[in-house]
Amino acid sequence: MHRVELRRDDVVLSCLTGGPPAAPPVLLLHGLAGAGTELLPTAHALTGDFRVIVPDQRAHGHSTRRPADLSRDAYVADAAFLLDALGGARPAAVAGQSMGGHTAMLLAAHHPELVSNLVMLEAGVGGTAPGDDYPARLGRWFASWPLPFPSAAAAVSFLGATPTARAWAADLEQHPDGLRPRFDADMMEAAIRPVAAEARWAQWQAVRAPTLLIRGERGTCPPEEDARMRALRPGVRYATIADAGHDAHLDQPAAWLTLLRAALTG
Repeated sequence: MHRVELRRDDVVLSCLTGGPPAAPPVLLLHGLAGAGTELLPTAHALTGDFRVIVPDQRAHGHSTRRPADLSRDAYVADAAFLLDALGGARPAAVAGQSMGGHTAMLLAAHHPELVSNLVMLEAGVGGTAPGDDYPARLGRWFASWPLPFPSAAAAVSFLGATPTARAWAADLEQHPDGLRPRFDADMMEAAIRPVAAEARWAQWQAVRAPTLLIRGERGTCPPEEDARMRALRPGVRYATIADAGHDAHLDQPAAWLTLLRAALTG
Protein backbone atom coordinates (compact mmCIF):
# COMPACT_ATOMS: atom_id res chain seq x y z
CA MET A 1 0.00 0.00 0.00
CA HIS A 2 1.23 3.49 -0.76
CA ARG A 3 -0.19 6.93 0.02
CA VAL A 4 -1.29 9.37 -2.65
CA GLU A 5 -2.85 12.81 -2.34
CA LEU A 6 -5.46 14.14 -4.74
CA ARG A 7 -7.08 17.56 -4.79
CA ARG A 8 -10.80 18.02 -5.37
CA ASP A 9 -11.76 21.69 -5.38
CA ASP A 10 -10.43 23.11 -2.09
CA VAL A 11 -9.88 19.75 -0.35
CA VAL A 12 -6.87 17.45 -0.41
CA LEU A 13 -7.85 13.80 -0.06
CA SER A 14 -5.14 11.50 1.24
CA CYS A 15 -5.56 7.92 0.17
CA LEU A 16 -3.85 4.55 0.66
CA THR A 17 -3.99 2.34 -2.39
CA GLY A 18 -2.52 -0.93 -3.55
CA GLY A 19 -3.10 -4.12 -5.48
CA PRO A 20 -2.91 -4.94 -9.19
CA PRO A 21 -3.98 -1.91 -11.29
CA ALA A 22 -6.17 -4.09 -13.52
CA ALA A 23 -7.86 -5.94 -10.64
CA PRO A 24 -11.48 -5.25 -9.59
CA PRO A 25 -11.56 -2.10 -7.43
CA VAL A 26 -12.69 -1.99 -3.81
CA LEU A 27 -13.29 1.26 -1.91
CA LEU A 28 -13.11 1.03 1.90
CA LEU A 29 -14.63 3.90 3.92
CA HIS A 30 -13.88 4.38 7.61
CA GLY A 31 -16.33 5.80 10.12
CA LEU A 32 -16.48 9.08 12.01
CA ALA A 33 -13.19 10.03 13.71
CA GLY A 34 -11.46 7.09 12.05
CA ALA A 35 -8.84 6.97 9.34
CA GLY A 36 -7.73 4.75 6.53
CA THR A 37 -5.03 3.23 8.70
CA GLU A 38 -7.61 1.31 10.75
CA LEU A 39 -8.59 -0.53 7.55
CA LEU A 40 -5.02 -1.41 6.56
CA PRO A 41 -5.28 -5.03 7.78
CA THR A 42 -8.38 -5.43 5.62
CA ALA A 43 -6.67 -3.77 2.68
CA HIS A 44 -3.53 -5.89 2.95
CA ALA A 45 -5.64 -9.05 2.96
CA LEU A 46 -7.40 -7.99 -0.26
CA THR A 47 -4.55 -6.57 -2.34
CA GLY A 48 -3.68 -9.91 -3.92
CA ASP A 49 -7.02 -10.01 -5.72
CA PHE A 50 -8.32 -6.44 -5.74
CA ARG A 51 -7.29 -2.88 -6.41
CA VAL A 52 -7.91 -1.43 -2.95
CA ILE A 53 -8.61 2.26 -2.29
CA VAL A 54 -8.63 3.43 1.34
CA PRO A 55 -9.07 7.18 1.81
CA ASP A 56 -8.87 9.39 4.84
CA GLN A 57 -12.20 11.12 4.38
CA ARG A 58 -12.37 14.90 4.54
CA ALA A 59 -11.78 16.31 8.06
CA HIS A 60 -10.02 13.05 9.01
CA GLY A 61 -6.51 11.65 9.04
CA HIS A 62 -4.09 13.16 6.51
CA SER A 63 -6.82 14.81 4.43
CA THR A 64 -7.85 18.46 4.74
CA ARG A 65 -8.59 18.88 8.44
CA ARG A 66 -11.09 21.74 8.36
CA PRO A 67 -12.96 21.72 5.03
CA ALA A 68 -15.69 24.27 4.47
CA ASP A 69 -18.21 21.66 3.31
CA LEU A 70 -19.13 18.71 5.55
CA SER A 71 -22.40 17.85 3.84
CA ARG A 72 -23.38 14.34 2.84
CA ASP A 73 -23.14 15.46 -0.79
CA ALA A 74 -19.51 16.45 -0.28
CA TYR A 75 -18.56 13.05 1.15
CA VAL A 76 -20.36 11.23 -1.66
CA ALA A 77 -18.72 13.43 -4.29
CA ASP A 78 -15.32 12.68 -2.74
CA ALA A 79 -15.95 8.95 -3.01
CA ALA A 80 -17.07 9.22 -6.63
CA PHE A 81 -14.02 11.35 -7.43
CA LEU A 82 -11.66 8.78 -5.91
CA LEU A 83 -13.24 5.95 -7.87
CA ASP A 84 -12.93 7.95 -11.09
CA ALA A 85 -9.31 8.79 -10.33
CA LEU A 86 -8.07 5.47 -8.94
CA GLY A 87 -10.61 2.74 -9.65
CA GLY A 88 -10.22 2.36 -13.38
CA ALA A 89 -13.08 2.27 -15.87
CA ARG A 90 -15.23 -0.27 -14.04
CA PRO A 91 -17.70 -0.32 -11.12
CA ALA A 92 -16.25 -0.90 -7.65
CA ALA A 93 -17.30 -2.79 -4.59
CA VAL A 94 -17.79 -0.24 -1.81
CA ALA A 95 -17.65 -1.16 1.88
CA GLY A 96 -18.06 1.27 4.75
CA GLN A 97 -18.35 1.24 8.51
CA SER A 98 -20.74 3.51 10.44
CA MET A 99 -20.71 6.96 8.77
CA GLY A 100 -18.57 5.45 6.01
CA GLY A 101 -21.31 2.92 5.39
CA HIS A 102 -23.88 5.72 5.18
CA THR A 103 -21.69 7.43 2.58
CA ALA A 104 -21.36 4.15 0.68
CA MET A 105 -25.14 3.72 0.64
CA LEU A 106 -25.68 7.23 -0.74
CA LEU A 107 -22.97 6.68 -3.35
CA ALA A 108 -24.71 3.49 -4.51
CA ALA A 109 -28.06 5.29 -4.63
CA HIS A 110 -26.88 8.37 -6.51
CA HIS A 111 -24.17 6.79 -8.69
CA PRO A 112 -25.32 3.23 -9.44
CA GLU A 113 -22.91 3.04 -12.37
CA LEU A 114 -19.97 3.28 -9.95
CA VAL A 115 -20.98 0.57 -7.43
CA SER A 116 -21.00 -3.15 -8.17
CA ASN A 117 -21.50 -4.35 -4.57
CA LEU A 118 -22.35 -2.60 -1.32
CA VAL A 119 -21.27 -3.71 2.16
CA MET A 120 -22.51 -1.74 5.17
CA LEU A 121 -20.91 -2.55 8.52
CA GLU A 122 -22.79 -1.14 11.52
CA ALA A 123 -24.37 1.46 9.26
CA GLY A 124 -27.95 2.44 8.59
CA VAL A 125 -30.10 5.09 6.95
CA GLY A 126 -29.31 7.82 9.48
CA GLY A 127 -31.62 10.00 11.50
CA THR A 128 -32.17 10.15 15.26
CA ALA A 129 -35.08 10.03 17.65
CA PRO A 130 -36.84 13.38 18.26
CA GLY A 131 -35.05 15.38 20.91
CA ASP A 132 -31.86 13.33 20.76
CA ASP A 133 -28.98 15.66 19.83
CA TYR A 134 -26.54 12.85 19.26
CA PRO A 135 -24.04 15.02 17.32
CA ALA A 136 -23.75 17.48 20.23
CA ARG A 137 -23.19 14.67 22.73
CA LEU A 138 -20.53 13.17 20.50
CA GLY A 139 -18.85 16.54 20.00
CA ARG A 140 -18.72 17.13 23.76
CA TRP A 141 -17.14 13.72 24.26
CA PHE A 142 -14.40 14.36 21.74
CA ALA A 143 -13.83 17.81 23.26
CA SER A 144 -13.44 16.21 26.72
CA TRP A 145 -10.28 14.33 25.79
CA PRO A 146 -7.37 15.53 27.97
CA LEU A 147 -5.17 16.70 25.12
CA PRO A 148 -2.37 16.44 24.42
CA PHE A 149 -1.77 12.86 25.45
CA PRO A 150 1.77 12.36 26.77
CA SER A 151 1.99 8.93 25.14
CA ALA A 152 -0.01 6.44 23.10
CA ALA A 153 -0.33 4.31 26.24
CA ALA A 154 -1.94 7.25 28.08
CA ALA A 155 -4.42 7.67 25.23
CA VAL A 156 -5.35 3.98 25.31
CA SER A 157 -5.78 4.14 29.07
CA PHE A 158 -8.10 7.14 28.85
CA LEU A 159 -10.11 5.78 25.92
CA GLY A 160 -10.68 2.40 27.51
CA ALA A 161 -8.08 -0.08 26.20
CA THR A 162 -10.40 -1.40 23.48
CA PRO A 163 -9.39 -2.26 19.91
CA THR A 164 -10.97 1.05 18.88
CA ALA A 165 -8.88 2.93 21.44
CA ARG A 166 -5.73 1.25 20.20
CA ALA A 167 -6.59 2.17 16.59
CA TRP A 168 -7.11 5.81 17.60
CA ALA A 169 -3.88 5.84 19.60
CA ALA A 170 -1.91 4.33 16.72
CA ASP A 171 -2.92 7.23 14.48
CA LEU A 172 -2.21 10.09 16.89
CA GLU A 173 -0.12 12.93 15.53
CA GLN A 174 3.06 14.11 17.29
CA HIS A 175 3.04 17.79 18.26
CA PRO A 176 5.66 19.69 20.27
CA ASP A 177 3.50 19.39 23.39
CA GLY A 178 2.42 15.75 22.92
CA LEU A 179 0.08 13.55 20.89
CA ARG A 180 -3.15 14.81 19.39
CA PRO A 181 -5.80 13.18 17.17
CA ARG A 182 -5.85 13.87 13.43
CA PHE A 183 -9.30 15.47 13.70
CA ASP A 184 -11.00 18.33 15.53
CA ALA A 185 -13.93 17.75 17.87
CA ASP A 186 -16.11 20.47 16.32
CA MET A 187 -15.51 19.06 12.84
CA MET A 188 -16.64 15.62 13.99
CA GLU A 189 -19.84 17.08 15.39
CA ALA A 190 -20.44 19.00 12.16
CA ALA A 191 -19.69 15.95 10.00
CA ILE A 192 -22.11 13.62 11.79
CA ARG A 193 -24.92 16.19 12.05
CA PRO A 194 -26.14 15.73 8.43
CA VAL A 195 -26.22 11.95 9.01
CA ALA A 196 -28.39 12.44 12.07
CA ALA A 197 -30.59 15.09 10.44
CA GLU A 198 -32.79 12.69 8.48
CA ALA A 199 -33.37 9.04 7.74
CA ARG A 200 -32.59 8.37 4.07
CA TRP A 201 -35.19 5.70 3.37
CA ALA A 202 -35.71 6.75 -0.25
CA GLN A 203 -31.99 6.42 -0.97
CA TRP A 204 -31.88 3.02 0.69
CA GLN A 205 -34.70 1.81 -1.54
CA ALA A 206 -32.99 3.29 -4.60
CA VAL A 207 -29.87 1.12 -4.19
CA ARG A 208 -29.70 -1.58 -6.86
CA ALA A 209 -26.28 -3.05 -6.09
CA PRO A 210 -26.19 -6.41 -4.26
CA THR A 211 -25.98 -5.46 -0.60
CA LEU A 212 -24.70 -7.07 2.58
CA LEU A 213 -25.60 -5.62 5.98
CA ILE A 214 -23.21 -6.65 8.75
CA ARG A 215 -23.92 -6.01 12.41
CA GLY A 216 -21.88 -6.47 15.54
CA GLU A 217 -23.59 -8.61 18.16
CA ARG A 218 -23.22 -5.67 20.57
CA GLY A 219 -23.63 -3.03 17.87
CA THR A 220 -25.57 0.20 18.00
CA CYS A 221 -27.96 -0.08 15.04
CA PRO A 222 -31.56 -0.09 16.33
CA PRO A 223 -33.32 -3.43 15.74
CA GLU A 224 -36.41 -1.70 14.38
CA GLU A 225 -34.28 0.11 11.78
CA ASP A 226 -32.65 -3.18 10.78
CA ALA A 227 -36.05 -4.81 10.41
CA ARG A 228 -37.41 -2.02 8.21
CA MET A 229 -34.27 -1.97 6.04
CA ARG A 230 -34.61 -5.69 5.40
CA ALA A 231 -38.35 -5.48 4.79
CA LEU A 232 -37.96 -2.71 2.22
CA ARG A 233 -35.28 -4.64 0.33
CA PRO A 234 -35.96 -8.36 0.85
CA GLY A 235 -33.00 -9.48 -1.27
CA VAL A 236 -30.44 -7.87 1.03
CA ARG A 237 -28.13 -10.30 2.78
CA TYR A 238 -27.58 -9.97 6.53
CA ALA A 239 -24.89 -11.23 8.92
CA THR A 240 -23.95 -10.73 12.56
CA ILE A 241 -20.40 -10.82 13.94
CA ALA A 242 -20.39 -12.50 17.34
CA ASP A 243 -18.68 -10.85 20.31
CA ALA A 244 -18.30 -7.54 18.46
CA GLY A 245 -19.52 -4.01 18.96
CA HIS A 246 -19.92 -1.00 16.69
CA ASP A 247 -16.31 -1.28 15.50
CA ALA A 248 -16.69 -4.95 14.59
CA HIS A 249 -13.88 -4.76 12.02
CA LEU A 250 -11.52 -4.00 14.90
CA ASP A 251 -13.13 -6.28 17.49
CA GLN A 252 -13.23 -9.37 15.26
CA PRO A 253 -11.08 -8.70 12.17
CA ALA A 254 -10.99 -12.30 10.95
CA ALA A 255 -14.80 -12.65 10.98
CA TRP A 256 -15.18 -9.27 9.28
CA LEU A 257 -12.72 -10.20 6.56
CA THR A 258 -14.41 -13.56 5.94
CA LEU A 259 -17.78 -11.88 5.41
CA LEU A 260 -16.32 -9.10 3.29
CA ARG A 261 -14.37 -11.42 1.04
CA ALA A 262 -17.44 -13.63 0.54
CA ALA A 263 -19.45 -10.56 -0.51
CA LEU A 264 -16.74 -9.43 -2.92
CA THR A 265 -16.40 -12.83 -4.57
CA GLY A 266 -20.13 -13.53 -4.81
